[in-house]
Amino acid sequence: MVKRLFLFVFLLFSSITLLAQNRTITGSLFDGEVKEKVPFAVVQLLKMDSTYVVGATSDEGGNFKVTAPTNGRFILKASYVGYKTIFQNVTIANDQDVAIGQLDFQVDTHMLKEVKVVASAPKVVVKADTFQYNASAFRVAEGSTIEALVKKLPGAEVSDDGTIKINGKEVKKILINGKEFMTGDTKTALKNLPTSIIDKIKAYDQKSDLSRVTGIDDGNESTVLDFGVKAGMNKGFFSNIDLGIGTKHRYSEKAMAAYFNDKFRMMGFLSANNVNDMGFGGGPRGGWGGIRQGLNATKMVGLNMNYDNGKTLQWDGSVRWNHSDGDLNTRVSIENFVASQGSYANRRSQEYTRENSWDGRFRLEWKPDSMWNIMFRPNIRLSKNDGQVVSKSAAYNTDPYESVDDPLSTTAIAQLEAQGVMVNNQYNTTISYGDNNTLGAMLQVNRRLSQNGRNVTLRVDGDYSDADSKTFSTQDLQYFQLRDALGNYETYRAYRYNLMPTKSWDYALQATYSEPLARKTYLQFSYQFKYGFSKSDRDTYDFSSLPSGTFGSLKPAYRSWDNYLGLLTNPLASYLDSNLSRYSEYRTYTHDMQVMLRMLHTKWKMNVGMKLQPQHSTYMQDYLGVHVDNKRSVVNWSPTFDFRYKFNEQSNLRINYNGTVSQPSMTQLLDIVDNTDPQNISKGNPNLKPAFTNKFRLFYNAFRQKHAQSVMTFADFSTTRNAIGNSVTYDGTTGARTVQPVNVNGNWDTNAAVMFNTSIDSAGVWNVNTFTRGSFNRYASYLQQNATSAIEKNITKSLTLGERLSASYRTSWLELALDGSVDYTHSKNNLQSLNNLSTWQFSYGGSLIFSLPWNMSLSTDLHQNSRRGYNDAALNTNELLWNAQLSQSLLAGNALTLSLQFYDILHQQSNLSRTINAVNRTDTEYNSINSYIMFRATYRLNLFGGKNAPKPKDRGFGRPNSNMPPPPPGGGAMGGGRPPMGGPGGF
Repeated sequence: MVKRLFLFVFLLFSSITLLAQNRTITGSLFDGEVKEKVPFAVVQLLKMDSTYVVGATSDEGGNFKVTAPTNGRFILKASYVGYKTIFQNVTIANDQDVAIGQLDFQVDTHMLKEVKVVASAPKVVVKADTFQYNASAFRVAEGSTIEALVKKLPGAEVSDDGTIKINGKEVKKILINGKEFMTGDTKTALKNLPTSIIDKIKAYDQKSDLSRVTGIDDGNESTVLDFGVKAGMNKGFFSNIDLGIGTKHRYSEKAMAAYFNDKFRMMGFLSANNVNDMGFGGGPRGGWGGIRQGLNATKMVGLNMNYDNGKTLQWDGSVRWNHSDGDLNTRVSIENFVASQGSYANRRSQEYTRENSWDGRFRLEWKPDSMWNIMFRPNIRLSKNDGQVVSKSAAYNTDPYESVDDPLSTTAIAQLEAQGVMVNNQYNTTISYGDNNTLGAMLQVNRRLSQNGRNVTLRVDGDYSDADSKTFSTQDLQYFQLRDALGNYETYRAYRYNLMPTKSWDYALQATYSEPLARKTYLQFSYQFKYGFSKSDRDTYDFSSLPSGTFGSLKPAYRSWDNYLGLLTNPLASYLDSNLSRYSEYRTYTHDMQVMLRMLHTKWKMNVGMKLQPQHSTYMQDYLGVHVDNKRSVVNWSPTFDFRYKFNEQSNLRINYNGTVSQPSMTQLLDIVDNTDPQNISKGNPNLKPAFTNKFRLFYNAFRQKHAQSVMTFADFSTTRNAIGNSVTYDGTTGARTVQPVNVNGNWDTNAAVMFNTSIDSAGVWNVNTFTRGSFNRYASYLQQNATSAIEKNITKSLTLGERLSASYRTSWLELALDGSVDYTHSKNNLQSLNNLSTWQFSYGGSLIFSLPWNMSLSTDLHQNSRRGYNDAALNTNELLWNAQLSQSLLAGNALTLSLQFYDILHQQSNLSRTINAVNRTDTEYNSINSYIMFRATYRLNLFGGKNAPKPKDRGFGRPNSNMPPPPPGGGAMGGGRPPMGGPGGF
C-alpha cells in the first residue's frame, strides 16, 4: 500500500512537472564593463537559418523570457544600442525550460563611431512617473540634432516659439546623464547635441533644490528632459563639426566637443545660422508646427562643465554668449469683441532687432559628512538689445474683407472710406535700446538631526538688477469719423523720446524644519521673509507740438537718436514734459508660512498643507501731475494637496490640487486715468478684490511589457473667482479703447489628452501611436459701446479638439511612417454671434528613411496641410510640403557624412498663427524663407578610453545579417556588431 501511494505521488508530481515545462528560455542581461543591468533590450529567438521565431524585451531588472514553439535547436539573439549583439545557441528537448543565466553585453565602440544603428527597442517605457524613450526607436535624418528627436516623441508638443511640452507640461530644464546642462536655457542642447550620441531620453518632474535635500515637497517641480549618452561614450573625447551652406544665402554651421571621465565632464559649443534653427523636416510629424516667425540669424558660444567626485563634492557651471539679428514682417488681422458693434483692425509692420547677451550660472554642492549638505548657486546675465519698427494700421467698423482683399492698400482705404467703413488710419515708427544687467545668488545649508527624517534647513536668496532703456517713437493718426471746424478729418500726433533707468533688488531668508510624527509620516514647517524693492525714473520729452511730418524724412535705424534730435529747433531740455515723465518706487515685505503633512507608504504618497502669506506693500508715484503714496496690507492663503498611487512599477496615478490668491497690483488700484495714448486709455480701479484660483490635475500612466504598450492620460481644470479681467469701453468714432481692470466671474478652462503607443508585433517592427487632446476656455470681460451706454458682460468660448495618429514599419534598413492630424477650433462670442468662427487644420502624409548601398541613405517626408474657416480667403490654403535629404558617409568608421537637403521643394509652405482671448481674435502671418537647398558636411571624431577603446575598421554594405557568422560552438556569446541601416542622424 505504501509503495503504491509513493508511486502515485511520484507520478502526480512528475505529471505536474511535465505540465509546467513550457519550453521557456530565461536569462538576464548586464553591461559587461560596469556590471549594470540592461533593461528593455531586444531579445529574439531565431531558427538556425536566422529566420525570426519570437521576440521580447528585457524588463527593468534586465531579465527576459521567451517561449520556443517547439523542441529543437535555436539561436538566441540579444541586442541593444551601443553594445555588440549577443548570439547564443539554445537547444530545447523534451519540452524542458532552459535557464541561460547572465549574458554580458560588450560596448561596441566601432558602432559608436558610425551614424547608423539598429534597434527594435520599445519606443516608450513607463516606470512610476518617469517616461523613458528609447532614442534608437525614433529615426531622424542624418545630421539631425536632438530637437528633431524630441518632436517625434509620443506625448510631445512643440509650439511655434520652440516651447516644448511633454504630456501637457512645459519642459523647463535639460539634463545630460542626470547632470544639469545650460540651466535656464533649453534650446542650446536641443539645437546643438547630435542625435547619434543619445541612447535614451527620460521625462519626469524634478523637485527643487530644497525638496531634494530636505524631502519637503514645496510644490516647485520642474519638468525636465534627461538625455542619456550611449554606453561607452562616458570616457574619452568626442566631437562633431557640421557645416552647411545653401541657396538664397542660407547657412548653418555648428560644432561641439566633449570630454568625459569618471568625475569630470566638459562640453563646448559653437553655432551660427540664419535658418531659424529649424531642423530638417520643418516640424513635428503629421501636424502643423515649426512656424518660422521672421528671418533670424543667430550666433552662440557655450561651455558646460560638471564635476562629481562621487562622495562629497559636486559642481556644475555654464557660460553662454548669444547674438541674434531679427527681420520680422507681419500681417495681422484682428477682430475686437466690443459689444454688439463690429470692431476690426489690420496691421502691417516691419521690425528689425538685434541682441547680445552673456549668461553665466554655477552650482556647488558640498557634503562634508552624511549629516550636512551645503549648496551655492550664483548667476549673472548681461544683455543689450536694439529694435526698430515701422508699422501701418487701420481700424474699421465692419469686416473689411467683405469688400476688399488688402484693407491697408491706398485703393482699399479710399473704397472703404467711401462706404463709411473706415474708423482711423495710423503710421508709427519706434527706435528702442535696452541695457540689462542682473546678478543673483542662493545659499542653502541643510543639517540632518537624525536618521528618521528630522532635519533643518537655512536658505538665503538675493537678486540685483540694473536696466536702462531709450525709446524714440512717432505716431501719426487720422480719424475718419471726426472732422474739425474746417470740415477736415481730425488728426493726432505724438512724437516722444523716453529715457528710463530702473533698479531693483530683493532678498529672502528662509528656514524649514521636518519632524517625524510616526513611521513614514512627517510634519514639515517652513518660514520665509522676503523684501523687494524696485525704482524707475522715466524722463519723457514731448515733441508733439512740432508740425506734422517733422521727422517724416528720416528712416529708423539702430540708436539713431541724434538724427531725430538734430531736427529740433530748441534745446532738448526744453521739451521735457513733467506730466508725462514718471517716477515710482515699490516696496514689498512678505512673510511665507507653510505647514505640510507628508505621508509616505509603499503604494501611495500624500502631501496636504496650507500656506499663509501676510504681505505689506508701499507704492509711491509722481505721474500726470498727481503724487501718490499708498500702503496696503493683505493676507494671501494657498491650500495644496498631492496624492500619488502606484499600482505597480509601471502604472501610476497622481492627483493634484492647489488654490492661490492673487492680489491686484498697486498700479491697478490707483484711481488715475492715463490718456497719454488716446487710442489706448487706461484707468485704475481702487475697488478691486483679490482673485482666488482653483487648479486641479489628474495624471495616469501605465506600461505593458507585451507589445511595449504605453498609455498616458491627463486632465487639467482651473477656475477663478473674482478674476481680475478688463472692462473695455469702445469709442466707435475714433476706435479708441478705454480699459479698466475689474473683477469678473465665470472664467474657467480645462485641458485633457490621451496618448497610446504600442508595437503590433513582439519584435517592434510595426508601431502605432495616437495622441488625442481637447481643451475648452471660457473668458469673461465687460464691454461698453460708449461712455453713456450700458455695460454688457462679454463671454468668449473657445473649443479645440485634436487628434494625431501615426503608424510605422521598420526594419534594419528601412522605416516607413504614415501619419495624420486634425485640429478643430470653434470660437463663440455672445455679443458677436454673427462672427462665431469654426476653423480646421488638418494634415496627412508620410516619411521614409531608406538605407542604400555604399553607406548612402535617403530621407524624405511629404505632407498635405490644409486650412479652412478663416475670414481672409487667402488663408484657407492647401499646402503640399515635401522635404528630402540624400546622405553619403565616407572615411573609416563613416567619420564624414555629406548631405544634400531640399526644403519645401514645391514652394508651398506659409506661416500663420491664431490666438483667442477675452477681448479679441488675432490672426498673424509671418515672413520667412521656407524653400531652399542646403549642402551639409558633418565630421565626427571619437577618442574613447578604457578597455573598450575603439579600433578603427571599415564597414561593408548590403542587407543586414546577410553574412552573419554561425554561432560559436557550445553556444558562447560572440560580438556580432550592429547591422548597417539608416538611423538617427550623423554624429
